[in-house]
Amino acid sequence: MATNSTTKKPAAAAAEESAAAVTEPPRPARRPAPAPDVVGPALGAGVEPVTVTLSHHHTIDGTDYPPGAELLVSPDYAYRLRLQGYVTRA
Repeated sequence: MATNSTTKKPAAAAAEESAAAVTEPPRPARRPAPAPDVVGPALGAGVEPVTVTLSHHHTIDGTDYPPGAELLVSPDYAYRLRLQGYVTRA
C-alpha cells in the first residue's frame, strides 16, 4: 500500500495563503471635477482654449468628468474628442 509522505498544512495557514493570493491592490481614488481650467494636452503658444460639453463620462488625468460637464481644452484635443464621440453635437 502506498503512503503519502507530504505533510498537510493547518487549515488556518492554508486560508491565509489563499487570501493573500486573491487580494488586489487598491484602486487610486478618483477626484471630483475641478473648477473650469484647461484640461488635457497643453495649449500651444498663442492658441485660445475651446469650451466643449461632454456627452459621456470621461476620465482625463485621473479626474472623472460626468456627462454635461463643460471643459476648456485645446482645439486639437476638442477635435479628437469629437471624433471619438465624447463631445455633444451642437
